[in-house]
Parts: sequence; C-alpha cells; structure tokens
Amino acid sequence: MESTHLLNTSKKRVKIHPHTVTAKYATQAPYSPQPGVHAHFPQPGDEGYDDAPSFEDFGSFLEETSDKKQLTESRKWRLTVFGSKEKDTANKLQTLGGAEGSEGGARAAKVSGKGVGEQLASFGEASVSASRLTWVGLLGAALAHGCLIVLTRLASERFRLGPLFLLLVRSIVQLVSVAVPLHRGENPLGPQGYRLRLLCYGVAYSLSLCCAYASLTFVSPGDGTTTWRLATTALSAILAFLLLEERLGLADGITIAAGLCGLGLVLLPTADESNSDAQTDPVKFWRGAFGWSLSALAGLWMALALVGYRSLKERVGVGTALFTVSWTGCVLAPVSLFLLQEGLSWPMSAEAWGLVLGLAACSVAAFLGMTHALTRLHPSLVSASQSLEVPVAMLLHLAVLPLAPTAPEVVGNVMVILSVGWLVAIKLLPARGGGRRQREEYEEILDSPIK
Repeated sequence: MESTHLLNTSKKRVKIHPHTVTAKYATQAPYSPQPGVHAHFPQPGDEGYDDAPSFEDFGSFLEETSDKKQLTESRKWRLTVFGSKEKDTANKLQTLGGAEGSEGGARAAKVSGKGVGEQLASFGEASVSASRLTWVGLLGAALAHGCLIVLTRLASERFRLGPLFLLLVRSIVQLVSVAVPLHRGENPLGPQGYRLRLLCYGVAYSLSLCCAYASLTFVSPGDGTTTWRLATTALSAILAFLLLEERLGLADGITIAAGLCGLGLVLLPTADESNSDAQTDPVKFWRGAFGWSLSALAGLWMALALVGYRSLKERVGVGTALFTVSWTGCVLAPVSLFLLQEGLSWPMSAEAWGLVLGLAACSVAAFLGMTHALTRLHPSLVSASQSLEVPVAMLLHLAVLPLAPTAPEVVGNVMVILSVGWLVAIKLLPARGGGRRQREEYEEILDSPIK
C-alpha cells in the first residue's frame, strides 16, 4: 500500500514517495545556485531545529539497520546453541534506548561530573564486593566437596554403605528444597518455555553424580574424584566455547592448565600399584578400566550440566535448580542401583545417620556455592576452583586415616593450591585498580572539549 506525505512551506513543496523524492520550488524560474548564496541549515533557536535529526542519530540508525550488522548477528545466533532470542531482543532494545538517552545522560554528567564519579566508584565497590562473595562461596564449596570425599569413604569403610545408596538418600533429603521456589511464588518445574532445558540440566547433573558414585566401587575415591574433576574442568572449557561462545582469557587458560597438570600428578600410580597383580589379572584390569571410564563420563555429564545452567542463569533460580537435581536424582539413583546390582544397606546407628545427614548438608552447601558462581563466572573457572577439593580431602585423610602421601601427590596438590590461589588473586586484586582507571578515563572524557 502506497502512502504519500506532503510538506508545504512558503518557499518549497516537497513530495515524499516510497520510491522517489522530488522537490518543486514555488518560484517561476528554475532554481539555479547564485554566487554568494549558500544553503541555510537550521541553527539553535530556529524553528524546526529540534525536529531535525542529528548526525549521531543518523549514524546510530545506519549502524542498527546495516546489512553487515544483521548478517553478523544472524550468524552469531546460529552458532550459539543455548542462546536466547529474548535475550538478544532485550539487548538490542537496551542499545537503542541507550542511544536515545545518550544525549541527556551526557548533559547530566557534564553538570554533575563529580556525582558520576562517585556513582562509578560505588558501582565498582559493589562489583568487587559481589566478586568477593562469589569466590568465598566457591572456596566454601570446594571445602564442602573435600568433606564429601572423606565422608563417603568413611561411610563405605566403617558402615558398609554403598555410594549409590548414599546418593539416593542425599537426593531424598534435598527434596525439601521445593520450599524455596514455592515460597517465592515460582513454579518448581521452571518457567514456561525453559522446562525442557531445565530437565536436561537436571538429568545431566544426576547422571554425572550416578557415574561418579558408581566409579567408587571400582577405583579408589581419590582417583575417581580427581579424574572427575580433571575431565569436568577441561570439557567445560571446550563446551562453553562451542555452545555458548564463551572464551577463557590467556591468564585464566594458563592457570587452569597448571591446575590440570597438578591433578595429573596426583593420578600417577604409586610403586605398589605399578607392581600389583592388576596388570596381569584381566578381571582387575577391566574393572579398573571401567571405573576410570565412569569417572571420565561423569566429567562429561557435569560439564554439560554446568554449561546448561550457565545458559539458564537469568531464568532459573538456585533453589529451582537444586530441586530439579534432587528429583531427577531420586529417579536415576535407583536405576543405577538396579543396573550395578548394589545392595541396600540401611544405617543401623545414630552415628551412621549423622554421617549421612552431614553428607547431605555438605552436598547442599557445595551445590549452592557452585551454582551461584555460575551466574557470574565461566563454567571452567567454577570447576577449576573446585579442584581445591583434592588437597582438602588429602589433608582430611591425613587427620582421619593416617596414610603418608607420595611425592607426586604432594607436588600435584601444591600445584593445585597455587593455581587456585593465583586464579582468585588475578580476579580480585586488579578489580579496584581497573575500576579506578575506568573512572579516570570517563572523567577525562567529560572534561575534554571534544565530545
């Protein structure tokens, strides 16, 4: 449908057509430029000056409507598997709104430059505080994971409680987390339109736990946990890049690689293991190979779960995620018990029940710390920080079960501690300096005569 708009003035009549633009002047003679006569552009204070679009608006319009940008965004959408169209739309609207309000914001900032500096300072301090709380939660989660390793080993050796049975009891106890989304008025199954992805996240997380706990039947708890953590950290970096297009920085990559090398040293076999008859006995060899395979598979499922929740961080709360992991664990743990033919042995004493409840409390604390950190950090960084569970478990083993560690284990654990400590340092220490530099650069722009 064609539409025509006429703009009449005393000097000229402009006819705007969807396909052509023609200008007809009211003078009888054809218009010809005269020497000394220049075109007049509206000046501040003239009529119609405020209605004329500025060059900044025209530039932003070209940028937003250019074919190059649309082609780039379309390609980026196809590569991002777990991306959200609503998120992209919201970012685009936010960009347009920021372009429209940039002029007013610049004027306000010019009037009160000191106030803007104070606001930037407060924002920087709030960001540093939130980052510190996030890393404190991550380190607490690593401590809880280390306690989980020791408690699982104690329950297996002293009370004959199978690892999968402990996982089932833990999942049942965690069902009380349904009260969190109900208290907030949210659907425990997740928001509509994201329930399938939330279900896949819960299944991947529970499968990871089932594989990890099942591997403890075939390999030692220390080896199984170390392999699980090593595979999770490495695969989460790869999957986050492939599925979310999230890359690690150079310093982060080097630090994580150093931590992975430390975990590799911990996994080196001891002299007794090298001289054992497991190399000649095919049954023991294949049992060990199956246990190692389960640990690596657990790392793959956990990496998928971390990346999956990273894509749902803005839609699914931590309480809803915990309930999803709990009820999927209640479904998958009995299936794993049946497949591996692991018998049920109920705790028969108050001490055993206290140990089981302590295990459930540590698992909840570890889950909350990790899942909250996923809303702010890269999945591989979250998993790498949890590598601290290996030296924590070694220290607790020395206190509970006095077993002297080997030299490679000591060196590997020291490398893990140093890598996690350096990772925390590079994330928190430059925060104040970076905020100060950004604030000084912004104030320099405000004071500059060219804006």
